[in-house]
Amino acid sequence: MFKKFYGFSLNPFDKNFITAKDAFASRDHKEAVARLNYLKDTRGIGVLTARAGMGKSFALRCFASSLNPALYQAAYICLSTVSVTDFYQQLCHVLQVEPSSRKNHMFRDIQDRLFYLAKEKRSPLVLMIDEAQELSAPILKDLKMIMNHAYDSLNCFALVLCGEPHLNHTLQKPVHEALRQRITVHYNYGGLSEQETAAYITHKFALAGAPGIILGEGVLAAVHGYAAGNPRTIDSLMAEALALGAQLGLETLSTDIIMAATNNLALI
Repeated sequence: MFKKFYGFSLNPFDKNFITAKDAFASRDHKEAVARLNYLKDTRGIGVLTARAGMGKSFALRCFASSLNPALYQAAYICLSTVSVTDFYQQLCHVLQVEPSSRKNHMFRDIQDRLFYLAKEKRSPLVLMIDEAQELSAPILKDLKMIMNHAYDSLNCFALVLCGEPHLNHTLQKPVHEALRQRITVHYNYGGLSEQETAAYITHKFALAGAPGIILGEGVLAAVHGYAAGNPRTIDSLMAEALALGAQLGLETLSTDIIMAATNNLALI
């Protein structure tokens, strides 16, 4: 409803309409993508951590879309609450390797395929595992062993572990010391600053072709205060505020509308 009232061509706060080329260049986004670009050539392990809704999965999507398919084999896995055998079968699938009922056979075939991609085809795998905080200790242990090539002298692929902050605490456990030593890059999202929140909302309005949404005094600061720099929360809050504003026929959004939207979303 509010699209017509405010003259939008689309809902600027719906993630389904935002593509990699439309990404808002926040500090977090630029830092994450820069580290991933470094990792793709150095290989080893990269770790991205952030609270839910901060944009880490979107950064993975932007990074993957930028990779030259002739030079890199990008693979994305999100289902991480699985058994070790199931995880091996997922790896076989992304590597186009015939899965086996025996783990040792899959381990051998996976390592052979990784070596082939890196050294013969010269198109190494970039494996991105989302929601990695859910990975079990046995899977993390096996990932370390899969990375061990040529007496641990060769990195055949890049591994990105992306998850919520307690992934960091998991990796700090002594049992994962060998895996942690292989981490090449690490970034933890800090969230949008107040200035970035304002720029983010303006950026979203521009993408939707807004002719000139008027935001009352203190609105941007109020949104930042309630959302705490979380882009997904900002999206939900602004969409709700615009819907309320359109229902009331308000051309200017006020802090009262932001408060009402916050109450509706139970953010306070």
